[in-house]
Amino acid sequence: MKTVLIVEDNAGVRDMVREYLEEHGYRVRVASNGQEGLLEARHARPDLVLLDVMMPHMDGLEFLRRFRATELAPVIFLTARDTELDKVLGLELGADDYVTKPFSMAELLARVRAHLRRGSEKSPATVLRAGALELDPAARTFLVRGRRVDLTRSEFELMSAFLRAPGRVFTRLELLEQVQEEALGSERTIDVHMRNLRAKIEEAPGKPRLIETVFGVGYRLNPDLDT
Repeated sequence: MKTVLIVEDNAGVRDMVREYLEEHGYRVRVASNGQEGLLEARHARPDLVLLDVMMPHMDGLEFLRRFRATELAPVIFLTARDTELDKVLGLELGADDYVTKPFSMAELLARVRAHLRRGSEKSPATVLRAGALELDPAARTFLVRGRRVDLTRSEFELMSAFLRAPGRVFTRLELLEQVQEEALGSERTIDVHMRNLRAKIEEAPGKPRLIETVFGVGYRLNPDLDT
């Protein structure tokens, strides 16, 4: 049974989502703000977090910063804020998805299932290598020049796709399908993930040499780079 942590200060929304997920077979823990959420996360080690943004004591963005320092479980924002800037900020901090209130419970469940299904699928045992990059799907580890780099689950899936086919050009839609099976979201999400990845693995993120942009198409992993 998978554990979902709901961090939401609106008791009505929190209880509605909790009851719906419990009816569909999930173990659910709840918190009313970011501080409580971090305590619950430390004890429950959730498989997925549903996170509100605007909360007292500690908001969702601060919770996410602290949570991502140690945890890779997928995080889905639940929020009434719907500007592109808000979405981009959440993704840059390590969120995996974004649902705007009011939302359909069926859609939310589909997103939860998609993210949890990706995490539970059996990964191939083969370690993937290309130049200075090494990814171990079984151990869920990623190395750059021998140094471990922590990736969010979405970033890990993107690097896995790149390393399985160095040099292949992936469209944004293809990459979106890699990180979210239900293809719920926008292709803009991929640009944010690419920026995050480059910040973590490139020596000069502003002049990327590992992940190349193919203008008008998408992205590819440079197949000829050995350093």
